[in-house]
Amino acid sequence: MSAELQASRRDATLILTISNPGAKNALHPDMYAAAVETLTTAERDDSIRAVVLTGADHFFCAGGNLNRLLENRSKDKSVQEASLDNLRGWIEAIRDCPKPVIAAVDGAAAGAGFSLALACDLVVAGASAKFVMAYVKVGLTPDGGGSWFLSRALPRQLAMEIMVEGKPIGAERLHQLGLVNRLVPDGSALDQALEWADALAELSPNAVERIKSLSHEALNTSLPQHFEVEKTHFVESLHHADAQEGISAFLEKRKPRYK
Repeated sequence: MSAELQASRRDATLILTISNPGAKNALHPDMYAAAVETLTTAERDDSIRAVVLTGADHFFCAGGNLNRLLENRSKDKSVQEASLDNLRGWIEAIRDCPKPVIAAVDGAAAGAGFSLALACDLVVAGASAKFVMAYVKVGLTPDGGGSWFLSRALPRQLAMEIMVEGKPIGAERLHQLGLVNRLVPDGSALDQALEWADALAELSPNAVERIKSLSHEALNTSLPQHFEVEKTHFVESLHHADAQEGISAFLEKRKPRYK
């Protein structure tokens, strides 16, 4: 069996599964374009309310393939640059997708696998799952935006420790630090993430998409600028059909039915 990114549906949730049997779901360049295409399609599909990213066989992702990286040393630098650009495309597709993306992590998320988990909006992890930026162990530096995500989510000294030591950090500690949303029994991360996705699917799609946008824009705007961004989203949301349904349902003491 070859390395691939498998796509499937469960009700309103798109499930993307990183699969590379025998290689701990190590990444392959073929996955990058498939991920971008699938997420772009999901963005246009109103029947999809959430995306779950996971790994096959209860193991998230071991990151890049070191044998392939070693081979690339004998090639022109542009080969590796192109591969990193394609990985960047996947990361950006996760960030740009208006639907919430949930990482379901069992086993381990290493290297670019860790970066992929960090790129997601929400993270569900098995209690014994490990996260590791081990690039330094083989004389490399982080990719996939890993250093960007860690440096914004954690105190600088802690982010530096995780990257410069390259040691595994447990899901429980990341949960305490706020990088893992939900800590669940081992082997149940996917099921728990799917249940969460089902719950999100019952909320206003317009509001959820705008909240994701607001969260990302807050990283790059001043408070005065963000007040203006919030104002635009609030007014547009108020005049959206979802607000009519949501407010009416609340006042009528019933469950809203969003289309």
